Parts: sequence; structure tokens; C-alpha cells
Amino acid sequence: MSTFKTTDLCDAHSETVQVAAPLLRSFGGAVQFSGPISTLKVFEDNSLVRSALEEPGNRRVLVVDGGGSLRCALVGDQIGELALRNGWAGVVVYGCVRDSDELAKLDLGVLALASNPLRSLKRGEGQRDLVVRFADVTFSPGHWLYADADGLITAPHKLT
Repeated sequence: MSTFKTTDLCDAHSETVQVAAPLLRSFGGAVQFSGPISTLKVFEDNSLVRSALEEPGNRRVLVVDGGGSLRCALVGDQIGELALRNGWAGVVVYGCVRDSDELAKLDLGVLALASNPLRSLKRGEGQRDLVVRFADVTFSPGHWLYADADGLITAPHKLT
């Protein structure tokens, strides 16, 4: 895995990168992570989150637009372990996670708004691989996401 600093990437590529508003907290054991973006749009239903993370991740980052709901968690320890086993670099949730102590032990990037012990519904609803927007950033499938202790940025291509 290559090392980077979002601060340096912002300085070198200020015309290309989008910088996320500092709304998300780190819950995973990997504070620094990056990869091509895959997206989901769901609301209080994590069925599609699980099915996406069951696929080979190839070091991608799953960006989940959960509508900003704080009423239930979309990712927990079991889904985090699934993501790690299948080679995902990270999961970014515009919503909540749970099992935060266990997520912190996984070598997986996990960003979310907050933690909530309540599990989500299972209706199988949502959309996949579409452009989503939250935290002042437009997340497009195939674009690149970089996250570290200083924040989250995206770019239309891999940055060097």
C-alpha cells in the first residue's frame, strides 16, 4: 500500500480534488486508505451494503449514502469483517455504524457520522453505482477517494 498525505495531495492537485466537509469520524483500524469508489444509496436498510461487500473489493472504497440517518447502523463488525476478507480498502457511510470497538480492530478504513447500536432494516431496497452527494462532495463511481487523519478527498483519477 502506498502512503500519502491528503494535505500534500490537496496542495499538489488543488484544481482537481474535492475536499469533504469534516462531518465523518474514523471508526476503522486503518486511518489511512484509498481506492476507486463504488457507491450505494440506501435508507435505513443495509441489505445492499452486505451484497456489495460480498463481492471482490479489489482495494475499492464503498461509499454508502445512507441519507444521513442517525436512527440505525448500516455497517457493523460482521459487515466490516466481510469487507476485509473480500479485499475492500474501506467503507464510507453517510449514516451510522455499530460494533465500533470491533471495527477499530480491523485493518479497514471506516468513516461514518456516528455510532448507533440499533441494526438496520432488511428490505433489499436501494440503488447501486450512481453519483451520490454528501459532505460537500460528489462521489462518482470509478473516481478515487483518499482518506487519512486530516480528512477525505476525492479526485477523478488516481493521484501520484
